[in-house]
Amino acid sequence: MGRILGIDHGDARIGIAMSDETEFLASPLATVQNKKTAIDEIVSMVMEHKVGMIVVGLPRNMNGTYGPATEKVRAFIKKLSEKTAVPIVEWDERLSTVSAHSDLRAAGLDSRKHKEVIDKVAARIILQNYLDAKTTAEKMEGEKP
Repeated sequence: MGRILGIDHGDARIGIAMSDETEFLASPLATVQNKKTAIDEIVSMVMEHKVGMIVVGLPRNMNGTYGPATEKVRAFIKKLSEKTAVPIVEWDERLSTVSAHSDLRAAGLDSRKHKEVIDKVAARIILQNYLDAKTTAEKMEGEKP
């Protein structure tokens, strides 16, 4: 399939992560300012890296319900899907930003001073969670009698 692009959509910035070619490991790639050119910048990355799928973090409340932020992300997904034929998957992003802050603190960085890093680390977490779930599902499928 090729590489998978992960997206953490925020009001100010959009974090971008990329899988390796084996679709096993996600790495932070970039942070894009959430402005009119953001979708074009993302589409350029999709073409440059020969992306075969896009995974977008979908905000959910802790009880599993959807809130106002979900509608913003779905509107973003709709606009992105109008600019690229690459399949787009919605993925539960609960606690991804919390995990990103924790990862930065563990690395000795002050997350308040590294806002652009937070977004791409959150995108990496979203994408890695997707890749891990995909790998687990494939293993389980292979074990069926």
